[in-house]
Amino acid sequence: MLDDVDRRILRHYQADPSLSTADLAERCRITSGVCWRRIEKMQAAGVIQGQQAVIDWAALGYAVEVSLRVTLDKTQARAFDEFTAEARLVAEVIEIQTFLGRVDVRLSVIARDMAHYQQLYRDRILTLPHIADIEALMHIARVKSAEGLPL
Repeated sequence: MLDDVDRRILRHYQADPSLSTADLAERCRITSGVCWRRIEKMQAAGVIQGQQAVIDWAALGYAVEVSLRVTLDKTQARAFDEFTAEARLVAEVIEIQTFLGRVDVRLSVIARDMAHYQQLYRDRILTLPHIADIEALMHIARVKSAEGLPL
């Protein structure tokens, strides 16, 4: 599906998505037209899904990050859908993952401090529907966070 030129474009593009097409083409040793057409093709195929800003939550005053492992009461047919729909409405929930196994859902939650987290946990998290069990894991350090793929 992808050839060496596509991979080269992706390597440089994910390293610096702010590059102009001309600069990206120069780094990839291809013409701007070829670069633009290949990027368009990869976007149409869903290989490139967009660009985003990476924000340092701690720099904005969020000092606490907690990973919540949630087991749902699956006796209700719409438990997953209703839980995830409500969890999406909690602004401090920055990531929702679903799993097969003992844990059904993992939420990444940020808070300004422990008092804020405690209030958020009591008022917003514990009121989410269909929770059978919940386990909190306090983040201490992020050892690795890979933004880019090994291309």
